[in-house]
Amino acid sequence: MNAVAPAKPVAIECKGISKRFSGKYAVRDASVTIRSGTVHALVGENGAGKSTLLGMIAGRVKNDTGTITAFGEELDASDPRQTRRHGIAVVYQELTMVPALTAVENVFLGQLMARASVLSEKAMRARYLQLCEEFDVFVDPDARARDLSVSQQQIIEIMRAVQAKGRILMLDEPSAALAEQEREVLYRIINRLRAQGTTIVIVSHNLNEVLSLSDHITVMRDGDVVRSASRSEWDKPALVRHMVGQDVVIARRETRHALGGEALSVRNLVLPGVLKGIDMRVREREIVGLWGLVGSGRTTFFRSLSGLEPASSGELVLHGEKRPWPSSARAAIAEGIAMVPESRRAALVMGMDAPSNYWLGRRTPGQGMISPVKERSRTAEVARFFGFDPGRLAEPVRHLSGGNQQKVLLAKWAGRRPRVLLVDEPTRGIDVGAKAEVLASLVRLAEEGAAVVVTSSELEEVLAVCDRLLVFAHGEVVKELDTASTAYSVEEIVRFGFGETEAA
Repeated sequence: MNAVAPAKPVAIECKGISKRFSGKYAVRDASVTIRSGTVHALVGENGAGKSTLLGMIAGRVKNDTGTITAFGEELDASDPRQTRRHGIAVVYQELTMVPALTAVENVFLGQLMARASVLSEKAMRARYLQLCEEFDVFVDPDARARDLSVSQQQIIEIMRAVQAKGRILMLDEPSAALAEQEREVLYRIINRLRAQGTTIVIVSHNLNEVLSLSDHITVMRDGDVVRSASRSEWDKPALVRHMVGQDVVIARRETRHALGGEALSVRNLVLPGVLKGIDMRVREREIVGLWGLVGSGRTTFFRSLSGLEPASSGELVLHGEKRPWPSSARAAIAEGIAMVPESRRAALVMGMDAPSNYWLGRRTPGQGMISPVKERSRTAEVARFFGFDPGRLAEPVRHLSGGNQQKVLLAKWAGRRPRVLLVDEPTRGIDVGAKAEVLASLVRLAEEGAAVVVTSSELEEVLAVCDRLLVFAHGEVVKELDTASTAYSVEEIVRFGFGETEAA
C-alpha cells in the first residue's frame, strides 16, 4: 500500500477576502490556500475577479474584509513593501521594462548591487549570467530592452523577481503574447523554479497550459471562488463548465455565406530583409486568416499593409482601382485599410471611457460639435454589435476586463467602416467565453460585407472563422489553403509553417 505524501506547507492563505468597486463586488468572500513549492492556477472569465485577487495578495489592492497571510504572518494590504519583504513578486501581463536600459540593468532595477557604497557592475553582470545558466537561456546582457522580443523581456522580468529573492512568484497571463516555441521556454523556467521550491501562482486563459503546468486549480466566476481542487480532479470541459456555468466550444463554422467581388489585392509586397514578394487577395464578405511561427513575417505584413513600415513597397488594388502604397498609418486609413493592433494598452486611452475612445481621432476640422447623447448612442450601437454591455459605457477602460477592452477596440476601428479590416491577435489574453463572442463578431462583420484579415498565434481559432488560410514562413507565404471546403488538421498546417511543402 502506497503512503500518502504529506501536504506541503501553506505559503499564502486568503480567508473570506472581499473587494468592492463603486458598490459592486469584484471579489466576494473568497478563501484560497496556496501551498509552498507548487504551481497554483487561477482561472475564470474576464471580470471574474482573478486580477483583483492577485492584486490583494500583492498589496496593490486593499481588501475590504478578510485576512491574507504569507507563511503564517498576516499581511497589511496597504503596504506593498511588506509583501515584497515576504518574497512575493508579480510579473504582470503588461511588462514593466525600461526600454532604454540593458537587460542587466532591467534585472537589477531598484536592487542594485554595490560594494562599499560603490556600484558593482561586474558583480551584477556575473549574477545575471548565473541566472541565465539557472534558467537554461541566454539573453544578451548588453541588449537594450526595446530590442528584445516579448518572450525575452518576460524572462528578464522573471529574473528580476528571482533576484529580489521572490519565494512566491505570481504571473499574470505569462504566455498570452508568446508563440508556441517561446511558451516552451517559459514552461521550462516555471518547472525549474518549482523544482527549486518557488511557489508560483498563474493567472491564465490558456486552459491547456493550466492543465499541463498546475498542481492545483482555483476557478472564479463573478467574484466568487466556485471550486478549488487538485489538478487530478480537473479536465478541460470541467474547467469551462465551472468558469462560465455552461459548456462553450469554439468550433469551426459550418454554414458559409456567399462572397462578393474582390475588395483587396496585394502583389509583390517587399520589405528588405524581412518580407519577400507576398501576394494576397481578399473578397468582400470573406475572412482570410494568416498564421505562422514567430518570425514568419505575418505581423510585419500587417504593419506594412497598414502604413507602419515605410520601407515596404508593393502593388495595391482596392475594389478594382490601383492605389498608391500606404506610406503612413494615416494614408492607409484614408484608403480604407484599418488595423486593430495586438496591444490594447497601446491602442486605447485607459483613463477614458468607451465613447471617448471610440470618437478619439474621428472628428475632422470644421465638423462641429457632436452632442454627448449622440456620441453615447452611436458608441452603444456599435459596442452592442460586439457583445459589449452598454450599461458600462461610462466606466474608464482600465476598469474593464481584457475581453471588454477588446470589444471596445474592435468597435473603435470597425465603426469607421473600413474597406479592409486587419485584426491582429483578437483573442490574446481573454477568456474562452469572450473569445467565442469576439470571433462571432468577426463573422458578423464579414456577413455585412467587410473584407476581414485576421492573424493569431492560436491556430485553432483562426481555422474556426476563416474561409482561406495563408501560412507564413521565413517572410514568405508558403501555402494557401481553402479552409472553407477542406478540413486541415493543426498538425498538417504546423508542418507547412516549418517550411515543408507537403504534409507528411
